[in-house]
Amino acid sequence: MKKFWMAALCVVSLAHAPDLLAQSTWKLATGYRAESFHTQNILQFSREAEQATRGQLLIEVHPNNTLAKLNDIRQAVADGKAEAGETIMTSLVKDIPLAGADSIPFVVGSYKDAERLWKLQRPGIEKHFAQRGLKLLYTVPWPPQGLHSNKPIRSLADFKGTQMRTYNATTLRIAEMLGAKPVDVAMVDVGKALGEGRMDNMITSALTGVENKVWGPIKYYYEINAWFPKNVVFVSSKAFDALPPEARSQVLKAAAAAETRGWAASQALAVSATDELRANGVKIERIPADLDNEIKRMGERFSREWVRSVGNDANVIFVPYYIQ
Repeated sequence: MKKFWMAALCVVSLAHAPDLLAQSTWKLATGYRAESFHTQNILQFSREAEQATRGQLLIEVHPNNTLAKLNDIRQAVADGKAEAGETIMTSLVKDIPLAGADSIPFVVGSYKDAERLWKLQRPGIEKHFAQRGLKLLYTVPWPPQGLHSNKPIRSLADFKGTQMRTYNATTLRIAEMLGAKPVDVAMVDVGKALGEGRMDNMITSALTGVENKVWGPIKYYYEINAWFPKNVVFVSSKAFDALPPEARSQVLKAAAAAETRGWAASQALAVSATDELRANGVKIERIPADLDNEIKRMGERFSREWVRSVGNDANVIFVPYYIQ
């Protein structure tokens, strides 16, 4: 049954357009589960793009690292192993430092702020993608990042020596600043790592906690709204340019609709996921005011480090962001 489901998922689009009309097929790789709201949004995008192009484009969606691992997807698309892909933007930081803007702690505190930051960040990301033979389609944020912990957190000292989940340069640096031991754990392995006692805490969304059913090992969730990381969906420029002009226009319209739909879904899930954690016995709390101030000062330090490392591209984003 599982094999049948995955096969049906990967060719879900074939039912929406006759094979004889199809002129292009894109394999779209994502590292997230089929059930993830990001993947579900991609599936709807693929259906709408196929319908709008009247069968000139078929999109096969390959979830859960089945075509390429999450952090390798951009390179897989650049190398032609897949025509399109989705990854978390922070996985691009080593190659495209500007991609780290949305994961700087405490720069944004709401979806409205996150959307404004993305509008300033997008032109630079599009430029860097184009230089690498890629075309950006759309982005969708995860719900805001909170703190999950197996014990109460009352001060910075409570992080010392704990095992903190990390998954990119940002979370690694935060663990170092807090004096925690970084543990590299992929999202799909969070539940296993908690069960084996390899993790004590992590900064990630309430949704990730729900998807991995962290209740039991995780006793507390603190709504610190640390940042709003985004997933980015993109295609190789070669594959995109191979479509007829009208088909390219329809794909971009479907991408714009997917972005709007995805942001709305993220907001709704931020609320429902927190409620589900609470319903399963996780205590939903705010960190003490003194600790909140200390973490925000740490965020300011992190921001300064990031701006210095990125240079002018960072100023192009943050100067207008702060003066608007």
